[in-house]
Amino acid sequence: MLYLHDIWVNWFEGEENGYNVCHFHEWRKDDQVELLDQVPLLKVSSRLFNYVENSLSEIPKPLLEDVYQKAYVRKNHERLQLDYCFVVTDGKGILAIDTIGSSIPIRKSRLIPRQEQLVYEMVADQQEEAYPLPSYEKEYHILSPAPELMNGLTRKERQLKQLLFMAMDQLYSTKNVAEIRYWYTEWAPHKYPLIQQMSFEEAWQQLYEETKYDWSEKHVQLCEKMIKGQPFFEKLWEMEQEPRVN
Repeated sequence: MLYLHDIWVNWFEGEENGYNVCHFHEWRKDDQVELLDQVPLLKVSSRLFNYVENSLSEIPKPLLEDVYQKAYVRKNHERLQLDYCFVVTDGKGILAIDTIGSSIPIRKSRLIPRQEQLVYEMVADQQEEAYPLPSYEKEYHILSPAPELMNGLTRKERQLKQLLFMAMDQLYSTKNVAEIRYWYTEWAPHKYPLIQQMSFEEAWQQLYEETKYDWSEKHVQLCEKMIKGQPFFEKLWEMEQEPRVN
């Protein structure tokens, strides 16, 4: 088995979609970066890599057995053993995984560029490990947006877009026709007469279709207005407004 040593990781916890596991250039000073003293490295099929990267489903048992207690983390000058921690690659993408003792990829991280290059060199002549791939159908929805809706956005823009979608999902649950007409008019005031004739479903669906692509100042303004007065959403908003130094 291949091993990596002295690997820096920045864990993103409970992330279902790979686009939220930020690459090194999007790491922030206040992220909790950790040093893995030793970690197994596995080359797998692209299908299995995609499955691990873009889901929180169970990792194949033979893979977990292969990496069991072979990783160590450095904490306060101590070397602590981890049950199921490993780096996986298909030769194109790279991901560090820590299941925190479970069978699910709860924590995910990218590597720093120098270490990514090392991984590509180490696996260049390696055969893929033949692990069974569970039956799996990825489904995207408003709270788990498809990658094409997030492509090209910065970390802050992705976070705010997901916040807007969370607010819209909550709005959908109210089925309040006056409220959805109000918010759609905020977005598209020139459509006011038309919006007043729409049912709840029509107005909500039109607003979603018009806001789900791209990201602009207009999106930011709508998001800020929609989350006003909702403490949980406001907290998420404030976290993205703090000055950031990558």
